[in-house]
Amino acid sequence: MKELERLLLIMKSLRDPENGCPWDKEQTIDSIKAFTLEEAYEVVDAIERKDVGGLRDELGDLLFHIVFYSEMADEDKHFNFHDVVKQLNEKLERRHPHVFSDHKVDNVEEVKALWEQIKQQERNDSGNKSRNLLDDIGKHMPATKRADKLQKRAATVGFDWTDSQDILNKIDEELSELRHALQEPNNIDNISEELGDLMFCCVNLARHYKIDSEISLRDTNEKFVSRFNYIEEALRKQKKSLTNATLEEMDVLWNEAKQEAKK
Repeated sequence: MKELERLLLIMKSLRDPENGCPWDKEQTIDSIKAFTLEEAYEVVDAIERKDVGGLRDELGDLLFHIVFYSEMADEDKHFNFHDVVKQLNEKLERRHPHVFSDHKVDNVEEVKALWEQIKQQERNDSGNKSRNLLDDIGKHMPATKRADKLQKRAATVGFDWTDSQDILNKIDEELSELRHALQEPNNIDNISEELGDLMFCCVNLARHYKIDSEISLRDTNEKFVSRFNYIEEALRKQKKSLTNATLEEMDVLWNEAKQEAKK
């Protein structure tokens, strides 16, 4: 707690109108949101690199942003950091009655179901009785992550497939519609819509198998980078470059990279 109080004091010093940091004291909640998103991705990057020391540093940077937002809110008489922590503590206790009260659950699935019930009750008690089921799912998260959350929320009221084959059939249907749209190459809006429908179904299939589609795609991105780097390095050994290599040459090296990965 001593170090946390020190952090809060440092933040107030940075925001001091007279003696604070010129950059920090001019920031607003809107101006630092992009930096916050960047810090969150750096946390994930450290985790994926298994860099424990880096993770500690990145978590500190992310905590600083939480304190930053809280200080700006406090200046405007909205809330302060202690209010944030107090509300979080109350929420965690309220959403874990199986830990903090005598409510019993037998497995993880029951925990998830209970969590959604409690969240739905919170939405009902929020004072906005007409709010729709999907309204509070953030619009600015990565598209695959939002698609997953939308589908999970709809599934809580039974709007979901129970069989993966049904999802595969839907993927086939959407792929057929995309092929049809591609017959009119100038109608980009229609192609984009059908492509989006297909990707949404792929996220649904991943969710059905409890695969995080965002992580799955991130892994594929890294696999692409690894294989493409192999091509570039192999061409360099041949005294060639990417710009003067043929597609056929690069394709051969791509397949070599796949075989090397299997080894």
